[in-house]
Amino acid sequence: MKLLASLIPLAAAPLLIAAAPAAAAPGADAPGPVPPQDNQALAHDVLSEMVAIRSTHEVGTAAVAEVVVRHLKAGGFTDKDIVVVADPKYPHQVNVVVRLKGKGKARPILWNGHMDIVEAKPEDWSVPPFQLTEKDGYYYGRGTSDMKQDDAAMLASLVRLKQEGFVPERDIIIAFTADEEVGLEQDGPAYLLRDHRDLIDAEYAIDTDGANGELQNGKRVALDVETAEKTYVTLKLEVTNRGGHSSEPRPDNAIYTLAAGLGRLAAWQYPFKTNASTRLYFQREAALQTGQIKDDMLAVSGPTPDPAAAARLARDPGLNSILHSTCVATMLSAGHQENALAQRADATVQCRVMPDETPEQTRQTIEQVVADPQIKVTLPQAVVSGPETVPSPAVLAKVQKVTDSMWQGVTVIPAMGAGASDGLFFRGGGIPTYCINGVFEDESRMHGRDERVGVRAFYESVEFTYRLMKETSRAQ
Repeated sequence: MKLLASLIPLAAAPLLIAAAPAAAAPGADAPGPVPPQDNQALAHDVLSEMVAIRSTHEVGTAAVAEVVVRHLKAGGFTDKDIVVVADPKYPHQVNVVVRLKGKGKARPILWNGHMDIVEAKPEDWSVPPFQLTEKDGYYYGRGTSDMKQDDAAMLASLVRLKQEGFVPERDIIIAFTADEEVGLEQDGPAYLLRDHRDLIDAEYAIDTDGANGELQNGKRVALDVETAEKTYVTLKLEVTNRGGHSSEPRPDNAIYTLAAGLGRLAAWQYPFKTNASTRLYFQREAALQTGQIKDDMLAVSGPTPDPAAAARLARDPGLNSILHSTCVATMLSAGHQENALAQRADATVQCRVMPDETPEQTRQTIEQVVADPQIKVTLPQAVVSGPETVPSPAVLAKVQKVTDSMWQGVTVIPAMGAGASDGLFFRGGGIPTYCINGVFEDESRMHGRDERVGVRAFYESVEFTYRLMKETSRAQ
């Protein structure tokens, strides 16, 4: 691929934060360490240039890939270290894979981050979405949360290691990938796993698009590490009917039949269950809680969760989502004219199921729940699933070591994601995957209006990425 000169204007000088943490106010967390000022400047410039690019699915990631390659080469990497590839069916969805060669004492570690974004309409924002804007201690712009800030952190960290002359005990690979946000039409990791496995094969992967740090009353308390994801399963429920004139209604009504089945679904739920990730999550999270919540978390942290404790915890939608599989109706359509009986009624049911449950098992379960042969339950699209990455004590110890060096007293907690990320593809491809980043924020605006990341939080996450990249590159 021919790399074009950047057309992005030079950004305003970034706010450079002193590497030595400032004294904390009484009762507040001490600031975490940040990179040297030259590395901060690099991270800022990369983020600014990336945010300026509207890398939606329709546009593609080619321009972001050019930014990545240009900065890698300026940082000392050569054409031998960098591979730029795109699925021939989707030439604008470009992926960049870069490798810092090590001593070969262990298999490589793969880092991954996607370069695409969801759309942002300028008329909906209070600041330009495709321009990095610093205001009130935050960087605003599409991708500052999901996930160009992580891409900038990985790039700046790898360049810093290269310029320091660091030779890891194992290769460090970073894959900057395309099209995570659009589902299954095309996905960078899926393409790399299928056609270029040699470029990314690794002992395990770290996907920086995932779990974040936890805050309680503004204080850092935990850093979540996503080791499992629920599987995204979409079902179609459909009833067909011969229809007729509305003046002559009959008992066999497509709308009523479907509505009755959806009512049975609404009154039902999957039984509570846990896996290695969620059991460890509740065990460690309980140490941060008090009273009934603490007792309930401990009561569900074993192989068989206590039903009463699980039911109390499930009143919180976030905890409910990781205590069992869930299915919910999200779209409904029926009829074709107001004076005609509906010939068709259909509903979309969105399920997020535990990693050990298959799409076909899910379809059969919902078919049994709606309990009417007139309701046809189908899987209208392909499903990607991946097994749980059973938390490795050795990997978690490395994460905890780096976390301790950044923020004393913060607990590393394995977690299961209820959403979806590229981790599914890597786990499904046989590469255990940990979703980790070092951002602590009190509000998530990803995919939303005025997306942002704290200036200090961003630079701390860059330093965290650098330290974790270095630590995980050790053979032991």
